[in-house]
Amino acid sequence: NGLSTTNNGNSVSNNNGVPAASNNTVSSDTNSVEKEETVFLSQRKILVLSISYFSTFTLIHSQTVDLLMQESGCRLEHPSATKFRNHVMEGEWDKAESDLNELKALMHSPSAIVRMKFLLLQQKYLEYLEDAKVLEALQVLRAELTPLKYNTERIHILSGYLMCSHAEDLRVKADWEGKGTASRTKLLDKLQTYLPPSVMLPPRRLQTLLRQAVELQRERCLYHNTKLDSGLDSVSLLLDHACSRKQFPCYTQQILTEHCNEVWFCKFSNDGTKLATGSKDTTVIVWHVDTSHQLKLMKTLEGHAYGVSYLAWSPDDSYLIACGPDDCSELWLWNIQTGDLRIKMSQSHEDSLTSVAWNPDGKRFVTGGQRGQFYQCDLDGNLLDSWEGVRVQCLWCLGDTRTVLASDTHQRIRGYNFEDLTDRNIVQEDHPIMSFTVSKNGRLALLNVATQGVHLWDLHDRVLVRKYQGVTQGFYTIHSCFGGHNEDFIASGSEDHKVYIWHKRSELPIAELTGHTRTVNCVSWNPVVPGLLASASDDGTVRIWGPAPFLDIQDTEGLNECCSMDS
Repeated sequence: NGLSTTNNGNSVSNNNGVPAASNNTVSSDTNSVEKEETVFLSQRKILVLSISYFSTFTLIHSQTVDLLMQESGCRLEHPSATKFRNHVMEGEWDKAESDLNELKALMHSPSAIVRMKFLLLQQKYLEYLEDAKVLEALQVLRAELTPLKYNTERIHILSGYLMCSHAEDLRVKADWEGKGTASRTKLLDKLQTYLPPSVMLPPRRLQTLLRQAVELQRERCLYHNTKLDSGLDSVSLLLDHACSRKQFPCYTQQILTEHCNEVWFCKFSNDGTKLATGSKDTTVIVWHVDTSHQLKLMKTLEGHAYGVSYLAWSPDDSYLIACGPDDCSELWLWNIQTGDLRIKMSQSHEDSLTSVAWNPDGKRFVTGGQRGQFYQCDLDGNLLDSWEGVRVQCLWCLGDTRTVLASDTHQRIRGYNFEDLTDRNIVQEDHPIMSFTVSKNGRLALLNVATQGVHLWDLHDRVLVRKYQGVTQGFYTIHSCFGGHNEDFIASGSEDHKVYIWHKRSELPIAELTGHTRTVNCVSWNPVVPGLLASASDDGTVRIWGPAPFLDIQDTEGLNECCSMDS
């Protein structure tokens, strides 16, 4: 039939006496052609994206863009879309409305024409008002916008702008940039969402794809621990994003040795400027975090009759509550600014007050223990409410100021409402829940479960999300935490003397921090400084972990305890 195919410089004819290729060869050639056509289409799309970017790049002359389109045979948009774009940017609203009729046949959803027309007429109406052409604006409102019978609520709002006394008042009330390039560009961006990309390419499409690629790489980076910058100027597009392990808080920066016995608990303040540590030696030490992220002793709170096994900062960090072990019937409320004991609360010598949680309003707190006490109190220690017969292991107040979560001896977490005195089951485990903590948004709960390790639960859906591997958890009370930027990470102490860190979405640890010589009872991640982590241990020390120092970590004495996992 006179057709020929050329492949790699070799011509294979199929006419006038030349033997025809076998079926396998024809099939292979057909597949090859289809593959080349697919590649060609893909290349054309990339080229269109590039030309579209060049067209907005002020350093490239428009003639260069025209030449690229001419030589490649590509076009950025349909000619009707080009007319429409120009008429919108020039404020020629009647012509732009006429262009919509041409675009209607090219659209997947012709009903979108009404929405596009409404946006055009809204801009036209606002520009008339800004120019003080009230009669013309009123005509647009009555004769053009209202007959569309679309978004009547918005039309009522638009009619209210007729009362604006001057242009600035209009721009403020309408949240509008005013007549000109800025508002028309914004309008065009909205209009383009209704058009297929084959008709008009979405604005800044190449930048959008690059930004999505960078964000995906960051999400997949197990060590990314800084704020996500949505701009492209702060990243290199020439290399894939990858954070170094040395940027992660897995190197000992300080060892605090002021306690003279086991350290049972540690907790950073909500503003990240202080760290409180509680010990078997019956003292609470409050440390100040300076601007270089070094910790200095600020206050030592003494006078407790028992060891200090739990601490809770008030929402504004002005107060600190300390609880003791199982045989402790007292609770201490300290004024951190003065260092004075505000109250020592005890309802009965038979009580066991081992856990406490602040209500978000900062005016109330709840406390309880395993002997069946569960109280709500004010700042003066007055009993406001109580719940009988609940053997509390750990407590947390949700942000609704009404619901208190309590883990108990029945291997569950229940939600208790102190306003209507209702309760409901939220989490049920098969083994004792030794402690738990809740994410800032109240959605996730992190549980240390006896003999099982660390479990992540979704409190809204009431499902077990993930079981984290590696940690050694027996029947010791170990406190884990969320932390890092956006609370993307989870840290926990362990009975094998290590601190384990996981990325929230990965069951395997990304770091194992060594240095403690006995059980690590508690970890706390600084809520303001993502690269600062504290751990408290039975070895009597508190370790402060941070990124690797600038100096050679292996040649520095006292700082050779780092991530035990391979770099």
